[in-house]
Amino acid sequence: MSQGIYITSAEPGSGKSVVVLGIMEMLAGQRGKAGFFRPVVRDERTPDNITSLVIRRYGLKVPYEMLYGCSYDVARDMIVRDRIEDLLKLILEKYKALEGECDLIVCAGSDYTGPAAALELDLNVAIANNLGCAVLPVVKGYGRDAMQVVGAVQGFLELLEQRKCDLLALVANRVQPSLADAVAAELRGVMPADIPAYVLPEIPVLEKPTGGEIASALGAERLSGHEESFIREVRNFKVAAMELPHYLDRIEEGSLIIVPGDRSDIILGSLLADASKTYPHIAGVVLTGGLKPAPQVERLIEGLGDSPVPVIVVQTDTYTTALNVSSLEGVLSPDNARKIAAALGMAEAKMNSAELMKRLSAAGSTRVTPLMFEYEIIQRAKSERRHIVLPEGTEERILRSAEILRMRKVADLTLLGNEEEIRKKTAALGISLADVSMIDPMTSARRNVYSEAYYELRKHKGISQQMAFDAMADVSYFGTMMVHFGEADGMVSGSVHTTQHTIRPAFEIIKTRPGCSIVSSVFLMCLADHVLVFGDCAVNPDPTPEQLADIAISSAETARMFGIDPLIAMLSYSTGESGKGAEVDKVREAAKIAKGRRPDLKIEGPIQYDAAVDAGVAKTKLPGSEVAGHATVFIFPDLNTGNNTYKAVQRSANAVAVGPILQGLNKPVNDLSRGCTVTDIVNTVAITAIQAQAKGGPA
Repeated sequence: MSQGIYITSAEPGSGKSVVVLGIMEMLAGQRGKAGFFRPVVRDERTPDNITSLVIRRYGLKVPYEMLYGCSYDVARDMIVRDRIEDLLKLILEKYKALEGECDLIVCAGSDYTGPAAALELDLNVAIANNLGCAVLPVVKGYGRDAMQVVGAVQGFLELLEQRKCDLLALVANRVQPSLADAVAAELRGVMPADIPAYVLPEIPVLEKPTGGEIASALGAERLSGHEESFIREVRNFKVAAMELPHYLDRIEEGSLIIVPGDRSDIILGSLLADASKTYPHIAGVVLTGGLKPAPQVERLIEGLGDSPVPVIVVQTDTYTTALNVSSLEGVLSPDNARKIAAALGMAEAKMNSAELMKRLSAAGSTRVTPLMFEYEIIQRAKSERRHIVLPEGTEERILRSAEILRMRKVADLTLLGNEEEIRKKTAALGISLADVSMIDPMTSARRNVYSEAYYELRKHKGISQQMAFDAMADVSYFGTMMVHFGEADGMVSGSVHTTQHTIRPAFEIIKTRPGCSIVSSVFLMCLADHVLVFGDCAVNPDPTPEQLADIAISSAETARMFGIDPLIAMLSYSTGESGKGAEVDKVREAAKIAKGRRPDLKIEGPIQYDAAVDAGVAKTKLPGSEVAGHATVFIFPDLNTGNNTYKAVQRSANAVAVGPILQGLNKPVNDLSRGCTVTDIVNTVAITAIQAQAKGGPA
């Protein structure tokens, strides 16, 4: 039977979505299948924000109708007709159906926005008890001083004790940051000795709604603005009723401008102010009264293309619109990676995952999903933070990744590029990189030192001192030299540069580690419930037997680095002694060399892919082999085979391919695909940090 955690509050505005997300992320790193359940929902057809986020982020495969008990309307009707027992039975039946699919279920209680809000606390407690869930209460700290927060905690604890609830832990959330320590100290005096309490300070980025959230809440029509512009925070709103000169004096950073749709002067003034260096950036423009700009103005807006300023149209008048906007708070939506990173960063920093997991005593499992793997590498990178340099500092995906990495405290970062250009882009994107280092290789004082060192390393190849100095203007060379000097622990590049541009400086400067003749690569292939290692799929076109042996040994070490027991299959078109020909002989020789160098490793080769992965086939082709049928590390005979195979598995098995991860260098440098996503970059930085940890040295 699975276990359940019931996360609930006693009132609206507690921010329990942050706690739900933190717990789900924590469970994603465990070897078991976590599910999600909402006993009562507002809409039986469309998931709410937190349910949508959980479905998308954690890849829940069960139908939406399995993730909730009933609607608010059904619950209200049963409560009014005094059929609470029938209501609990209905919810329990739905929960049990999901329980069979999961090892542990996170339940998110009701939102206190329904028609029976006054009864919801009693209902949530009754549901938690009847589902057999441990309760994790979330107490609202927003707008309260320390003693008021503690008083609310005491009241909640008394109720839970009266109802004989099993208490997992308690979270005081959205506490004023300056009061967090005082609240934590007071809670130690009122909490039961064996129940942990965590204090989560208010997160400003979550408090404020975005333009997209406001547009959705108001049912607005989007007139202009590219998709990324709708994730800007709305820090304040302005009702524009003055003439343009006086209105411009009152614009602030992050203002949402509310104005009738026929005020062409204000509309154009707002767009120009955002583009100007002398005025703050605005969060968007709301046109009221259902009025759209004059055709000439609308044409002008259309000509701006993907404008960084979202413009939306609502049907309500200006006064009503201002009232509606003033009542909105930020939500944790699945489309806002920035808010998700901020929420996870806070939850991971303030909630003790080891302590919670010990209390849960969740059943173990051998399952390793892509998200579990991602969770594990993020946690490992955070455990011993390293300094990673990102040469492509002006690329948008790099900037967005850097903010997420900063918020989740995965690694310390340095961006390379023109600092003014970087800061201009971050302002336009609405992201914060306040504590991220930035270096312009063109003006850096280290350029002379690096060029001298590079000259000494490469003068035997005929380069001059001027050539060395010029080379250090290249971000890839400059970043590699930072790693060489120990001023960064690793480098990640390739989102806009070629693989050759990324790794050539590493070959010239960092070079291969002792005992390894070749730099190679692997992909970590995250399948539905396990992770495999594929190498080499990105670097070496046609390795010799000696090089193939080195690739196998390096790949085994990489596998162990990421918690994978290396059972190495050296692949060919023939298994065992049956095949003849130059290609199979190459693999046979490589396997012999690898076994001679590392007799401690379990290596089989030559072996066909089916014999390597299918135990039934293995019994026929290689009976008694420790590797056949159970291989975890696959070494391909050449780049043509490896690259095509990893892509075929990636597409046909819907696997997540993490990599290429370079191996064999003295210090870690990793290459990105030019089609990489923000998630790919975050994962690659985490992997590079883990490689740097394995190299040792100061953090």
